[in-house]
Amino acid sequence: MKSFETATFRPRKIHSTAVIHPTAKLGRDVEVGPYCVIGAEVVIGDGTRLASHVVIDGPAIIGRNCRIASFACLGGDPQDVKYAGEKTTLVIGDNNLIREYATIHRGTPGGRGETRVGNNNMIMSYAHIAHDCVVGDNVIITGGAAIAGHVTVEDYAVIGGMAGVHQFVRVGRMAMVGGMAKVVKDIPPYFLVDGNPARAIGVNIVGMRRNGVAPEVRAEIRKAFKILYESRLNASQAIARMEQELVECEEIKHLIDFLKMSSRGICSSRPWEGGPAGDARETGDLV
Repeated sequence: MKSFETATFRPRKIHSTAVIHPTAKLGRDVEVGPYCVIGAEVVIGDGTRLASHVVIDGPAIIGRNCRIASFACLGGDPQDVKYAGEKTTLVIGDNNLIREYATIHRGTPGGRGETRVGNNNMIMSYAHIAHDCVVGDNVIITGGAAIAGHVTVEDYAVIGGMAGVHQFVRVGRMAMVGGMAKVVKDIPPYFLVDGNPARAIGVNIVGMRRNGVAPEVRAEIRKAFKILYESRLNASQAIARMEQELVECEEIKHLIDFLKMSSRGICSSRPWEGGPAGDARETGDLV
């Protein structure tokens, strides 16, 4: 009789041209397409499928039920001039879709030592996630977007195509970054930014509605945007006013906490060319 490990954990569909290191561990029902290369100390969870020509270097952990398209390269050495071959890791969660030519690198000793991607994300073609980044859940990173080292992207954020995000920037929960934007400062949760450099242009009403944020909470987020960007107060004064005037809820608390923790500063604002502030700039249809 076969052992439990052999009978239960043997991958069922591995193409004959795939190269898999002896120390790699593959879960149940993993599929590995033609010409894939899986390196040392790679762990791939149950049900994950690799198309042809995928490269995964270790140490790396890939979760369950991920779909990784052709020519994606995961777990490569960090692009950091200080990196000297130290052992660092990449951790990717469950149910992620990673498309063609996407690249995600391991961490660095000078950073977290780990790059981490959560669950249920869509990483589109040619997107790049650099060393020591933390990407949450249900994030969309659109084609060609580049996320530099040490960046944090919170849950449900959307990064538009060809956008560039500077090192150490934080992109807040349900924020949306316009295509080809240059992001050099923190993007507060629930806001829309666009341009070069990226500036706040409104509130991501559509994104909040799609993710079940109640109408009364969306109204409070609109008030927060106006206090922060239209009251002529500095950040500390705007935060104090928010704490006094806005209805207390989880979303407002998260926004205020995000602003308090900003070390790079938050993006500034400018009038939207389409007209004065109003529904036209708050739809979320700019990306």
